[in-house]
Amino acid sequence: MTAIIRLSETLTSIEAFEFSATPGQCSKTGWMGDGHGAVTASRQEDEIHFVETGSFLLAGQSRPVAMRNVYRWRIGQHRITLSHERRGADAAVVLFDLVADGEYRLTSEAVHQCAADAYSARILLGDGGFDLHWRICGPRKDEYLHYRYHGRAARGGGRQSS
Repeated sequence: MTAIIRLSETLTSIEAFEFSATPGQCSKTGWMGDGHGAVTASRQEDEIHFVETGSFLLAGQSRPVAMRNVYRWRIGQHRITLSHERRGADAAVVLFDLVADGEYRLTSEAVHQCAADAYSARILLGDGGFDLHWRICGPRKDEYLHYRYHGRAARGGGRQSS
């Protein structure tokens, strides 16, 4: 079974996420903190939609802020295209194509350029979910985001494959 098939089968079982944001040495934003929330996944033909709702606590702050994201995963034979629907389905921003980079790993085929910032990603599949690692580089940004997506039964997750 390929990584694309594994991820497409896993996506609809996802119910929750946790993530951490960590600045790199060249970051001028210092964006650091942790978040968590729920995922509602729905499938329509070759697309899976994620509606994420949760909260994010910026390091050094005492009050979390609400967060919401809507992602579209379009399943293809040789790639999964990830889009962000922050401005609605008709104005979705294609982030990148994820291609298999091993039996349990997918990697962005090319960076997504947003103004001066370049976004890339890697997915590691594991028992009951997956880890999504983002890297954001730009004149002011040197950021790492680590999301862990899982179903309710896999909370805390098993060992992730590399």
